[in-house]
Amino acid sequence: MLNHEVTLKKLEILCSFVRTGSLVKTAEELQLSSVSIHKALHSLEAGIGCPLFIKDGRQLRALPAAHYLAEECVDLLGEVERLLKKTRAKAGVESGQVRLGSMYSLTANIIPRMIMGTKIRRPNLDIDLYLGSNEDLLQKLHEGNVDAVVIAVPATSSIDGLEIVPLFEDDLFLASSKGNKPKAAEIDLSEYEHEKFLTLQDGFATTSGFYDAFKLAGFTPNVVMRVGDIFSLMNMISGDMGRTLLPGRVRALMGNAIEFTPLQAKYQVTQKIGLIYLQANESNPNILALAAEARMLQRTILAKP
Repeated sequence: MLNHEVTLKKLEILCSFVRTGSLVKTAEELQLSSVSIHKALHSLEAGIGCPLFIKDGRQLRALPAAHYLAEECVDLLGEVERLLKKTRAKAGVESGQVRLGSMYSLTANIIPRMIMGTKIRRPNLDIDLYLGSNEDLLQKLHEGNVDAVVIAVPATSSIDGLEIVPLFEDDLFLASSKGNKPKAAEIDLSEYEHEKFLTLQDGFATTSGFYDAFKLAGFTPNVVMRVGDIFSLMNMISGDMGRTLLPGRVRALMGNAIEFTPLQAKYQVTQKIGLIYLQANESNPNILALAAEARMLQRTILAKP
């Protein structure tokens, strides 16, 4: 095992001293005192257990062993620096890139605004967008495969170690084709027990809300089809293949082809949408820029009537 006196910092001092041949120049280069340099070199010598230097008057001269060690350490220190850079980049700290995860339903409005605002704050930042279900994106975040996600905020038990920047709240509506829209201004879900319904596959926040609403209505809906993304689901609803429950935020996408009817208060299910990232990344300047833009976006949304 290495002696505790042998450190990377002392090896860096040795390389500088062998290259410059002077305690004073080494001190200037590394912004340390000459006394600190002298102590570090002698400590390194003691830790290695062989002579590295000899006094030459009032000066210190490196022996062949010190020259050999310094030459070999140049590559070692360079490799350590590359390793640390890669480690910081892996964590997103020293990278000009952010991997942002988002639900499909947010890509028409919220995500473009967040990306554009963040790019204004950090023009050289590249943002890669990953789309998926709430469950899939949260798993990617915990595994380090994305740096931040914009999703429906999960249950309290699932947010340990996470930072959350709230964006807005969104209710579910009964979605029907324009040719089969309900007559009532508000929907009593208990009257739809025999209707055909479509929904998203498991793992999506809207799917969870869908079943939560019908649980409040006291029955299991007749689901005839499950699809993998909200755009396909909306196309099928507009084609009158059945009904579903959709969040209000997607109304702008196909409001001309789908009728959105609010649920009665006793069946309402609300999604809380927010930017989420690991607390371990809260000092990452790229994540801080995303969070600042999310807060700005939240204020803009709340300011709207």
